[in-house]
Amino acid sequence: MASEEIRTVETRTAMSPTERGAAAAAPNPPETTPGAGRTRAWATRLVVVGIMLSALNLRPAITSLGALLEEVRDGLGMSGSVAGLLTSVPPLCFAVFGVMAPRLARRFGPAAVVCAGMAAIATGLVIRPYVGNTAGFLAASALALMGIAVSNVLMPVIVKRWFPDRVGSMTGLYSMALAAGTSLAAALTVPLTDAMGGNWKSGLVVWATIAAAAVLPWLPLLRNRGPADARTQEPAADTAEQQAPLRITRSRTAWSLAVFFGLQATAAYITMGWMPQIFRDAGVPAGTAGVLLAVTMVMGVPLAFVIPRVATRLPHQGPIVLVLGVCGLAGYAGLYLAPSGGAWAWALLLGVSNCAFPLALTMVGMRARSGAGVAQLSAFAQSTGYLISIPGPLLVGVLYQQSGGWGLPIALMAALMVPQMVVGFIAGRDRTVEDEATR
Repeated sequence: MASEEIRTVETRTAMSPTERGAAAAAPNPPETTPGAGRTRAWATRLVVVGIMLSALNLRPAITSLGALLEEVRDGLGMSGSVAGLLTSVPPLCFAVFGVMAPRLARRFGPAAVVCAGMAAIATGLVIRPYVGNTAGFLAASALALMGIAVSNVLMPVIVKRWFPDRVGSMTGLYSMALAAGTSLAAALTVPLTDAMGGNWKSGLVVWATIAAAAVLPWLPLLRNRGPADARTQEPAADTAEQQAPLRITRSRTAWSLAVFFGLQATAAYITMGWMPQIFRDAGVPAGTAGVLLAVTMVMGVPLAFVIPRVATRLPHQGPIVLVLGVCGLAGYAGLYLAPSGGAWAWALLLGVSNCAFPLALTMVGMRARSGAGVAQLSAFAQSTGYLISIPGPLLVGVLYQQSGGWGLPIALMAALMVPQMVVGFIAGRDRTVEDEATR
């Protein structure tokens, strides 16, 4: 019944406004079995639970490692350069593996791929603390990051298929869960490690339990979503799109959204990697600097729910892009002029600015009409965007080392915010990639 509901939702999404109006006016067909409605309701609840649990697992593999990186380096005899490489692996894996997600989804169905992604995350997190060498640790981390990459891309697709009339609220829910998972792993990994005897291996492996739990809601949804069903039971419009994928690179909106995604990811990785050091160099105690970073990250929890809901009510999301960008510029100005004097205000402003991430995810769901279009746009925007984000944190480190201060790095952060606002404003226009890619 889950597959029947998916097909019904996609068929309605593909209708023209006139056809949807006629369908709404027509009497509802009778249920084929007395329990059909209850089955669909339970399937929908399972999807909601699956989305929330999956979103919780999209960042702990990264932020839990950051909290224990020094212990991991000592335990594995890892050099500083390899540790630096390890911090650059996540966006690289997101870019490389995310490209595979649409093809896998067409073959097996999005629910099956996300289920496999959660299993890969759990497996990678269980293995990596106990492999005993740096190469094995990197390989196990890559396995977990592969699961995160395909799930990153397919979350907007699942929302579009199951909740076409609630894209904003559902995107807000899973963005909020993603932000909560990010913050919880950063804040709790060290205390959990201390509570389990101070063993960094136990502190890392504990997050595999949540990933394993996230596999369970998707299992009942795998029925009738195998290769044969995906080929024979999809609506005609979606099947045609699968046979002839969009030439997504012809779409100006797709490129704008990809660059916007990349620049906001750059700002987020710079903030997570370097903001505590900026405060510490300004005389803020180390403990307070860590709390300031946590405040910046926690801001994403409530705003990740609010911003997508507001965005879907607007014909143009550009004004939200500009508001978030102005908050970022104000935060960077404060870091430059008075980093310690107004530290809490700058942390709050940068936390608001970093909520460009849920806005970008929302626009992915809004800039394509069909599930297949969302899958292609999500893969293109996220893969291209994460590639764009790789050099930013490294360049900030180079500028800091060469100049001996934070003036030039902060100037670079502020300078990158300007094109982010421009391309985000363009991506926010009310149009779809299907229209642009077929011109």
